[in-house]
Amino acid sequence: MFSFRRLATGLALLTLTAAQATDSPPNALRGADPDQASAAPPLQWPDMGSTASVELPADADQARAIWQRANQSVAEFPRGHVDLLRWEARQPGEKGAMPARQGAQPLSLADAVQRSLRTRPELFLHADMNAPEQAEVRVRFAAHVRDVQRAWIDAATARQRLRLMGDVLEATRTGSELGQRMVKAGNWSQARLSRERLLQARAWSTAVDAQAQELSAREQLARLLGQWQAEDVARLGESLPESLPAVPKSISPGDGLNAATLESTVLRSDPTLARDRQLAQRQFDAVNPERWKAWNQAVDEALRTLPESGSTWKLEPPRIDDLSLLRDHSLARAAQAESELLRQVAERRSMAREAWARLQLTHAAAIHTQDVLVPLQSGLAQESLLRYNGMLQSTWELLASARERLLALDEALLARRDFWRAQADWQALLSGASYASPGTSLSSGAATAAPAGH
Repeated sequence: MFSFRRLATGLALLTLTAAQATDSPPNALRGADPDQASAAPPLQWPDMGSTASVELPADADQARAIWQRANQSVAEFPRGHVDLLRWEARQPGEKGAMPARQGAQPLSLADAVQRSLRTRPELFLHADMNAPEQAEVRVRFAAHVRDVQRAWIDAATARQRLRLMGDVLEATRTGSELGQRMVKAGNWSQARLSRERLLQARAWSTAVDAQAQELSAREQLARLLGQWQAEDVARLGESLPESLPAVPKSISPGDGLNAATLESTVLRSDPTLARDRQLAQRQFDAVNPERWKAWNQAVDEALRTLPESGSTWKLEPPRIDDLSLLRDHSLARAAQAESELLRQVAERRSMAREAWARLQLTHAAAIHTQDVLVPLQSGLAQESLLRYNGMLQSTWELLASARERLLALDEALLARRDFWRAQADWQALLSGASYASPGTSLSSGAATAAPAGH
């Protein structure tokens, strides 16, 4: 889907291209000008459909006449009520279920990353950088690419989900409109129509929520790409691909990597870990082994004085009273270096295990929904259509089957999204960036402050 190596080899060309882009400064100045007009296109809400009360026939003769006219209209279409409602929706003056998607040149992930780098000159390598500076840039670059990948994946997913939820709304609206005709003909009760309308109302809420998610995902991607003009941002969704790339049948941690080398690879990718390890080693070498042993014994003794958990638990930190140990600055520096290095190592190794495990789990879930869930639901929908054509199933059962199939497609889409997000996180981790569990912040925590007095 995306290669750090391929993008890195093109950085020199991108630097030259960015330097030659004479319209970048004027574009930034225009965006910063408060008098520069940029009005966002108005939102187009999905059509809820009619929810007005249905006027019941006055007597049996009127109900019979309504029923005969409805059946005469239906008889002109081979698939009955469903074809009739779709024909009516295509007539002039009728509202469609959702805005039609216009064709556009797909915005690839590599294009999105390159476009975003035009606004991030601090992520370019320079000839006068030393090794630590280059390592720091590479880590920030990997984190930025991960963020763009996530935004691109989310925006493409949200766009596709918007269409799926629009189709679900159309199916529920069709059932509701057919139900109104059944009530007019005297074949349905108001209670049964209310159940159809409740499905329609919930589908409308879901469609609006999908529209809000699509808007948020598109705006997040636009921010990373440096797009500020409202009309350009509105067209950004149209330039996204119709669907995410297919999930590969199998995955691997990377070239030359296996389960035994994952943690060591992630440790080596952290540019600060090797330096911190060397600094800690010097601090350890400066401490007398006996003093180090005495410190560990004092720590163990302080921890043993902590009260056991329970109703009498008191939030009192452990205490060390040996002033000779506390006033040994070399010992204090070594203890602090050990604790910081241990936390860093434990965090990095944990990231490696969790990120690789999540990548495997999301891959298994995506393959399952793609190869098992969707085919099963599609088979049921096809069976429902056959039974409907054989007049063994009602129109509403057919519509319910169609809704279930669309929801299965939505579940498969979300599983595919989760896999590609996990893949982006894994690639970034191997390149030195941090990792956070889903739903947590990716920003690194504040550095631990050294104890006062040392």
